[in-house]
Amino acid sequence: MGNVILVNGVNYYPEKASDPRPYVVIRATSAGAFFGRLEKKEGDTVTLSASRRLWYWSGANSLSELATLGVKNPKECKFPVALDTHEILGVCEIIHATDAAKKSIDAVPVWSA
Repeated sequence: MGNVILVNGVNYYPEKASDPRPYVVIRATSAGAFFGRLEKKEGDTVTLSASRRLWYWSGANSLSELATLGVKNPKECKFPVALDTHEILGVCEIIHATDAAKKSIDAVPVWSA
């Protein structure tokens, strides 16, 4: 894939190269909804990097709207800390996220106890 460098199983991309891994919103049958960078999909198992659980959101009526427009009320959302790598079983929906949605989700403060 061009100028990609593989080190210890991790792909590194030149600064000017675009990263082919899309950001997505996924829904799992028993685990809820998540946002992150799609690393791998095998059957109904998805591996995300920079993954955040979408526990509670405000300012989007559905996951489709969240993935397209983002959230309108980032300070009212409850998204826990991002995980470096997250394997999610039982995925039933994958929605590609727009840049606007990514910026919006990234603006949500980390929710913690």
